[in-house]
Amino acid sequence: MIKRITGVNEAVSTTEWLDLKQLADVDVTSEQPASPIEGVFVRDAPAPWRAAVPGVQTIRLRFRRPVRLRHIRLVFEETAVMRTQEFVLRWQTVGAPQDVDILRQQFTFAPPDTTTEREDYRVDLVEVSALELSITPHIGGGHSIATLQQFCVAA
Repeated sequence: MIKRITGVNEAVSTTEWLDLKQLADVDVTSEQPASPIEGVFVRDAPAPWRAAVPGVQTIRLRFRRPVRLRHIRLVFEETAVMRTQEFVLRWQTVGAPQDVDILRQQFTFAPPDTTTEREDYRVDLVEVSALELSITPHIGGGHSIATLQQFCVAA
């Protein structure tokens, strides 16, 4: 008899995340100096990113060389304000004139009970030149600040 353990937890725990600091440049619409974007690109992010101003924020990874992506992890955390957030994840292949939406997702934070949104997506994106995350921190139009705890990708 051959035994195979095929649970999701095993696959997630053995994922080899790409070193985005070495492979990509990042464009970000704003950031608070005490919470820079660089910290979110590792598995155990030391500190979250926080936007400097309310409203829609965009984080765009520009890969120095095209990459193939098979796994994207996003972790958001909100411990103070009840709000419904929406984010859109987009990608661009080499030579394409525009980005293509991967997904659009909404989530309601309701502290103190519901404070974390964790998303793990299996994808098969080939020749990726850019990956963009657009965050609307409060779809009701409030003056909430966008935050991000983790943004990791794997080949």
